[in-house]
Amino acid sequence: MGTPGRVIDHINRRTLKVGGISHMILDEADEMLNMGFIEDVETILEATPEKKRVLMFSATMPDRIRHLAERFLGDYKMITVAKEHPTISLTDQIYFEVSERDKFEALCRIIDMEPDFYGLVFMRTRVETEAIGNRLINRGYSASFLHGDISQAQRLRILDSFRKKRINILAATDVAARGIDIQNLTHVINYALPQDPESYVHRIGRTGRAGKEGTAITFVTPSEYRKIGFIKRIARTEIRKEEIPSVKDIIELKTNRIQRDIEEIIKKEDYKKFIPLADKLLGETDPWTVLASMLKLAFQDELDESNYNEIRKPAPERHGKARLFIAKGKIDGMTVKKILDLIRSKVKIDSRRIRDIRIYDKFSFVNVSLSEAEQILTAFRKTRKSGKPPLIVKAKPERRK
Repeated sequence: MGTPGRVIDHINRRTLKVGGISHMILDEADEMLNMGFIEDVETILEATPEKKRVLMFSATMPDRIRHLAERFLGDYKMITVAKEHPTISLTDQIYFEVSERDKFEALCRIIDMEPDFYGLVFMRTRVETEAIGNRLINRGYSASFLHGDISQAQRLRILDSFRKKRINILAATDVAARGIDIQNLTHVINYALPQDPESYVHRIGRTGRAGKEGTAITFVTPSEYRKIGFIKRIARTEIRKEEIPSVKDIIELKTNRIQRDIEEIIKKEDYKKFIPLADKLLGETDPWTVLASMLKLAFQDELDESNYNEIRKPAPERHGKARLFIAKGKIDGMTVKKILDLIRSKVKIDSRRIRDIRIYDKFSFVNVSLSEAEQILTAFRKTRKSGKPPLIVKAKPERRK
């Protein structure tokens, strides 16, 4: 629709004539509200004839959109689609806590960990979408981007390339991604946290379709931790915290992949036309030197650790601590070391982040950050024995004396 206010100017100058229309369709009404176009929409509706057929589509129904319907649609009928999220159960949901400055590096590591990555990367704004799309292209990935300012012809070309997997990474805003029906996505990545739980479910529902499992990954900055908790609670879904892959892990995975590919070529005997060149090389140099040189020629860039930048640990959380109750104490032989070992046997947490350990006869307490508490509670809920409460639970508030 263009820049806010521009539509109003066009109507005032009578360059857009809507006084004689018989039908009007407003699609993505809630997105018009989010993008600041709602006054433009009202101005257009005011300029249309009173007698007309109006259809309004909206994924959500905030109060402002409901008031718009009451004001302009008259005695309207509301048709709702039953909420069902059949794909969520097939989607592995993960979040990484990462600083804003390190998001792009984290994105590249995730893409490189998956040999057949084919996914959507969601941004919040047009500027961010275009910037991240271009950074991916400049880094050598087969990527593109979609946002509201892209022409329809260009949009169709990009989507055709994405469907045919000529590109395997597509950065997009929520508005631009509406209506995209792409099958067999392996990943949906929330580069920017969605605005609400419904948007989260809508985004991740694009993977895990047709009975195939998919992965949804969300980047969360330290200041957004409470928001991811809200999304989990309202969407009634489990999103577990993981650590961003290390450079060592990525290089090891790539090395193993190269080895498997070479073994597959040998198995299929798909190398015979290169035997004359191999004979010539081996006649002049020992086999190990030749093989190492060929590997360097083919994979030097892919296995270069300097391609990856350092990801620093986010600043310490300032959003609170949690107190956990452990159903074991001194009579069970618990010591500070044993408590640390117990927790670390289930969750990879730096021991220094587990504080204020208090051991009593039959139980113990520890203090950790809210994010670490979530990981610990989730891990011990999964490992509890049938019918018994978890070994570690959230402690009840302390009574004030």
